[in-house]
Amino acid sequence: MDIYLDDSTDYEAVVATLGRCELDDVLCCRSESVFQVARSAITRTRRAGLALQLLDSDGYVIRQLTSKQRVAAATDQLSDKQITVVRALEKVLGYCKAEGIQLIGYSDELVAVPVGIKDDDIASAAALALEAEGVYRGVEVLDSPC
Repeated sequence: MDIYLDDSTDYEAVVATLGRCELDDVLCCRSESVFQVARSAITRTRRAGLALQLLDSDGYVIRQLTSKQRVAAATDQLSDKQITVVRALEKVLGYCKAEGIQLIGYSDELVAVPVGIKDDDIASAAALALEAEGVYRGVEVLDSPC
């Protein structure tokens, strides 16, 4: 069902409207400020299955936002959020490269060392062990039976 929000609708009124909304309802407004208020309310209340539309004076959709519930990732694929985290990690690794830091994986540990360290000096005092929070596991994990 299409639900129209007045140009004077405030945050509390939007939240109250959201409480009455059903799955696949569409909130429509003609004011950019009401659109932003409604967007914030939808995000904060975590309402899924709704659409928010900003309409022009002729009733055409200028902007649209749909709220979806995050679906648990299948065991063989990364979720959108997980992919975003991996991209952020890649960015951090780019910063490491720019700062002259190399990461080296030992059997069960990940360490950071300056790029200038020779391969035979890797075990030197210059190596800094990273707290990988259990995320990094050595390659021998691939050889062990599940």
